[in-house]
Amino acid sequence: MADPFEVRMRFTHQLQHLNASINSSQKAAHYALKYRDMDEDLHSCILEQLERNSMNNRANIMYFIEHLCDMAQRENHLDFVRMIQRDILRVVDAVAPSDGSGAANVKVVRRVLNGLQHKSILIPDTVIEIEACLKERDTLPAHPALSPVEPNTQGDQQPTQTAAPKVNGVSRLDKRQIEQRIEEDRERHKRLRENIWAVNDEDDQEFERLWDDVSDIGEDDYMAAEEDALERRQAVEVE
Repeated sequence: MADPFEVRMRFTHQLQHLNASINSSQKAAHYALKYRDMDEDLHSCILEQLERNSMNNRANIMYFIEHLCDMAQRENHLDFVRMIQRDILRVVDAVAPSDGSGAANVKVVRRVLNGLQHKSILIPDTVIEIEACLKERDTLPAHPALSPVEPNTQGDQQPTQTAAPKVNGVSRLDKRQIEQRIEEDRERHKRLRENIWAVNDEDDQEFERLWDDVSDIGEDDYMAAEEDALERRQAVEVE
């Protein structure tokens, strides 16, 4: 039997190093389901990391939660799903806090909530209730964490070198974190566009739609075909 402390530490490490790739989320989800007998302990790890890590990492964990619930449903281990349902408000408060520090994560929360509702993991009433809270957190004049540092206008006062820059009392992300977030969002948008254009081989709806859009063959079509054939023959004879 695996050591519970080691399992917890490895899972925590995976959560801390999640990124925008699907592989990282799937790897962590597979690990959690592999040690499903420790599901309550692993769930507590998710909540702890949501409340301790940077806003970028919290967004990645939010996307991971959707992968975990999806895989848990497919493998019929619904304890993970029930715990997420129970603590979804705590999860949302950690990813997009009401103090404005997670304003950039509001869209992430909405996207994941819609995905969980589409998979019947969350009921519509719960999503509507959370959406009402998100509207208040999404109406800030600007995202404080990404706002520039306000210049010092207090005469000869010098800014302290040890204090982290803050705007409206909220810690501002450093340049590296901002660049990382931009790159991860770009990767997710790219993957989203790929999913939009993906075609299911077993689904003939697109073929039927295109077939219906094509008009019936008439005399004009036959005449155009004959003219094209004549032009091709003439071109061959010239060569």
